Amino acid sequence: MSTNLNSSNPTPRTRVVRESQRAVYDRDAVNQILDEAFLCHVGFAVDGQPYVIPTSYGRDGGMLYIHGSAASRMLRNLDQGVPVCITVTLLDGLVLARSIFNHSMNYRSVVILGTATLVDDPAEKLAALRALSEHIIPHRWDDSRLPNEKELKATSVLRIPITEFSAKVRVGPTVDDEEDYSFPTWAGVIPLDTTVGAPIRDERCQRELPAYLKNYSRKKRS
Repeated sequence: MSTNLNSSNPTPRTRVVRESQRAVYDRDAVNQILDEAFLCHVGFAVDGQPYVIPTSYGRDGGMLYIHGSAASRMLRNLDQGVPVCITVTLLDGLVLARSIFNHSMNYRSVVILGTATLVDDPAEKLAALRALSEHIIPHRWDDSRLPNEKELKATSVLRIPITEFSAKVRVGPTVDDEEDYSFPTWAGVIPLDTTVGAPIRDERCQRELPAYLKNYSRKKRS
């Protein structure tokens, strides 16, 4: 089965060409993928050298935020208005076919193109850092010591508008060539998921485990 939710128009740069029936241009569907994943990969080029850096992120409405040390190469170059390509991928299953050539994966992925700009406003910077924290563990921001002035000065935050984007989704069973269906090997899908283990208390922690950690999950996030 394929997914094709074309409720928004892609740009020439984000239109899915290969396996176009898997294209998703619906903003809500894209947001759902972004909100479930932990990490993005940020691609950019400096003096002709391409880099792809994995990093955490946070979403606030139609804006994506990334952060890091003010001294990092990525942050120092991206705040100069360098074009970026941001990707996020969730792997949902291994699809085993009868033919090696037809093996596949069930996945959900997002590509965002744009230009990163430095967040200068102190209020927006703090709100962006909150979004980054809440993206990973909701309710943790209000339950932790907030960043002090020294930490804020040493941290850069960049914003990337989620305006030029597309997603690609593969769901469903094995698809084999008709002549291969009689080949005597196991075929089907091995589902994959992110599971949450039992929290391990720090030896100097005296507090009971809060409810937001007891019920922690990456599924059905809003």
